[in-house]
Amino acid sequence: MAKVVVAGGGIAGIACASALRAEGIAVHVRDRGRVIGGRMASRWIDGRIVDSGASYFTVSSPQFAEVVADWTARGMARPWTRRMAVIKGPEAVLIPGEPGPLRYAAPRGLRSLVADLASRAGVSVTQSAPIARIAPGPLVDGEPVDAAVLAMPDPQAIRHLDESLGAERALVAGRPWAPALALLAGWQHRCWAPLDGAFVHDDDTIAWIADDGRRRGDNAPVLVAHSTADFARPRLAEPSAAGPGLVAALRRLLAIPEPPRWVYVQRWTFARPERPHARRYFLSDNHIGLTGDGWGEPKIENAWLSGTALGRAIVARLR
Repeated sequence: MAKVVVAGGGIAGIACASALRAEGIAVHVRDRGRVIGGRMASRWIDGRIVDSGASYFTVSSPQFAEVVADWTARGMARPWTRRMAVIKGPEAVLIPGEPGPLRYAAPRGLRSLVADLASRAGVSVTQSAPIARIAPGPLVDGEPVDAAVLAMPDPQAIRHLDESLGAERALVAGRPWAPALALLAGWQHRCWAPLDGAFVHDDDTIAWIADDGRRRGDNAPVLVAHSTADFARPRLAEPSAAGPGLVAALRRLLAIPEPPRWVYVQRWTFARPERPHARRYFLSDNHIGLTGDGWGEPKIENAWLSGTALGRAIVARLR
């Protein structure tokens, strides 16, 4: 039986593994994190799940729409909002946004959706088990496999590709990714103007704000703010030290009179690609695949499409 190793337990890696499992191919997912989900991360704080990574997802393709319809029917996902506000200028003027695509959220956190995909497909995931090296063969840490997949940001992928893999390395070398710091903060009660989320323009510190209580549907007084890349870069080594600056900016932008009751700062060294790949995925003659939200427009839907398409391409190649 063919054997495939997928490195990366985010939605692209799980989607790829699911497509392989559906065709009877043995696949093992190895993930460096302690829990499944990748950047669709959620964190337990103060007795509640808070989304600390990706903020929401949208749907445009029929294939992904089927997945989302199933999640919604089972209460795993929920329609959130079509309208995002904009905060502009030095006076932090809050402008109601125009209606846009429907954004979806997850009552149990976005990470639960990745875990659900893996569970329903019977995908085996080993946590805290990063791979070291992929070499021609292909070999994963010296073990022969029929195909190997790197489902992760380009700067991480190149670390695992042997120097002899010139074609694969050329695709991911020198492709910059922007960092971000995610501020998670909870209050005793709601003390800001109602909003679902807001894109922040012209601010040095914060680029995006989400009301996690409205997003999750429980109305908890919790906000999540994502920093600008420029604010994050010099602060990645000690993200917790950035908390006071992020809190001050958030309170200024939303005119919040009280300090939060609790604060947590999540570091994302590779939050989003600055120059995404034009193609959906890559599968080399060496049977080494590359996938993720850096392949195509960086969205959750496209990460799922990327992983699914790569999984199907590997099936066709192996057969």
